[in-house]
Amino acid sequence: MTLDDLTVTLRALRMLAVDFPNLPAPDVTVSPVFPEWLRLSFHDSSGESLAAFEQWRTALGIVPEAVEYGTQSGGLTRVLKAEGRFAGAVIVLTGFADVPVTGTTPAGQSGGAL
Repeated sequence: MTLDDLTVTLRALRMLAVDFPNLPAPDVTVSPVFPEWLRLSFHDSSGESLAAFEQWRTALGIVPEAVEYGTQSGGLTRVLKAEGRFAGAVIVLTGFADVPVTGTTPAGQSGGAL
């Protein structure tokens, strides 16, 4: 595989930067393993990553019903995941945020694993 084989995905990334310059910056992954996938991930402990996920989901026109919810790290991390298409590439959005722990909602009690 060559860099040319990633043209569709890299073009989509460039178009996202031009079309949505004011959206929060994601972690970006392009891989020759899945050459048509562009992964945009959002990580933080404050929950802002889920807001960034939602801004991108809305901008890309991915319907709320397409969002999968789960937890990982023994229920300590919330995970939102959705897929859509943009400029010929499959866009995979993933948001990670800490599960708020309170006296009535212990970590690890909600959601399924993703």
